[in-house]
Amino acid sequence: MKTGVLPKLLFSPSVLLVLVCVYGYIMFTIYLSFTTSTMMPAFDWAGAASYRRLLGLDNWQVSVGNLAVFASLYIVIAMALGLGLAIMIDQKIRAETMFRSIFLYPMALSFIVTGTAWKWLLDPGVGLERTVQQMGWESFSFGWIKDSEMAIYCVVIAAVWQTAGFVMAMFLAGLRGVDAEQVNAARVDGARTWQIYLRIIIPQLGPVFVSAFVILAHMAIKSYDLIIALTNGGPGRSTWLPSVFMYQYTFTRNEMAVGAASSVLMLGAIALVVLPYLYSEMRKVKHG
Repeated sequence: MKTGVLPKLLFSPSVLLVLVCVYGYIMFTIYLSFTTSTMMPAFDWAGAASYRRLLGLDNWQVSVGNLAVFASLYIVIAMALGLGLAIMIDQKIRAETMFRSIFLYPMALSFIVTGTAWKWLLDPGVGLERTVQQMGWESFSFGWIKDSEMAIYCVVIAAVWQTAGFVMAMFLAGLRGVDAEQVNAARVDGARTWQIYLRIIIPQLGPVFVSAFVILAHMAIKSYDLIIALTNGGPGRSTWLPSVFMYQYTFTRNEMAVGAASSVLMLGAIALVVLPYLYSEMRKVKHG
């Protein structure tokens, strides 16, 4: 114990598993992206041929375009809704604990459950449209999930519902950490509640905004199970994201090298979001 050998022995199996099953397979995937792999891994070096083919595929361009729409709406709406809910609960409302639990509950569900539930809810035959029509509004129509132009917005709705409560919890923690003396001084000076939030409290939530953005951005980039459960990528390719593209080309179309190349680009996109954040946090710890 004095030499620290026992803790290292206890942690070594977990460290070994992470090195092999996470970083090892990341390196293996990167290697496969430079080969001629099709249905099975091959080890014939092909250079950047898979990346050139990937960037020229219309399916990849559609997937990236869908990701841009989905990620931008998902991040903005989830952050705005989470901040709004946090501000509401911060007003010392009654049954605060109950409301926090209700808003946080969706995050306890898997994305498969969320996708399946929203698929039923948005299905014109059995969901919201059918229910409203049975209540008397027979002309009501809400068939977004069957519309190739609107289906991506159904994915946004389900994703926001899943994570808005988690973002709310982050913002609520930030609100409760704001210096009360500044708020009290503003109230003494006659500032209204909305002015206090807009000019004093929200500007101090910069780190929370950054943290929420990083979390939501990386969740958007790697979203897969929600898409499969909700729309299965359809109608057509209207809800294909890079993750769906990667699965289709790796396991359905037997173009493993192209699928590996797409996963490497996804990893690079996540790294562009996460690594600067981790670097800044480590610098804060080092100089703090």
